[in-house]
Amino acid sequence: MPLFPPDSAARRLVLGSTSVYRRELLSRLRLPFSVEPPHVDETPRPGEAPAALARRLAAAKAQAVAQQHPDAIVIGSDQVADLDGEPLGKPGNHDNAVAQLRRMRGRTVIFQTALSVLCNETGFAQHDVAPVRVRFRELEDDEIEAYLRAEQPYDCAGSARSEGAGIALLEAIESDDPTALIGLPLIRTCRMLRAAGLRVF
Repeated sequence: MPLFPPDSAARRLVLGSTSVYRRELLSRLRLPFSVEPPHVDETPRPGEAPAALARRLAAAKAQAVAQQHPDAIVIGSDQVADLDGEPLGKPGNHDNAVAQLRRMRGRTVIFQTALSVLCNETGFAQHDVAPVRVRFRELEDDEIEAYLRAEQPYDCAGSARSEGAGIALLEAIESDDPTALIGLPLIRTCRMLRAAGLRVF
């Protein structure tokens, strides 16, 4: 059972997300939390860098939910794949996923995973971005097709589901927060939750 300091004993935790991956990751901390979709327009702004886009959307998601739950500690997160400064989002369908993976083969992609933790009632707000450098193998077209048919990662930024069979597409991963690639950097999340007054253990 998690322990909470007295000043946060009644403070609820809300994950502002529709992602099943983030929900699963946050559940690893064994903290009680609820989930609420943030309803945020995720359209990139002209010329917006991938890290800036991810950071803006994570903050917007957290704030959208925090406005509805001002007494809660709210987590917002977003991930954008960064290919030489160009943002790659969720492919949405098979053809887009094929095109993304063909572009990424043999190259290094930085997955920018942004995190925001807010509590409007206390005025707490922290934001950060956890970059993950991923080097893809020189993928053959038949490998791409087989992977996509097996995993159907059409809701994953850059079409890469590393926690599944997508790990076979990669040469190397470099990160200081390993779960960031899946969608929620738990080391940073724990640090921010402690700063907000919510202990994990």
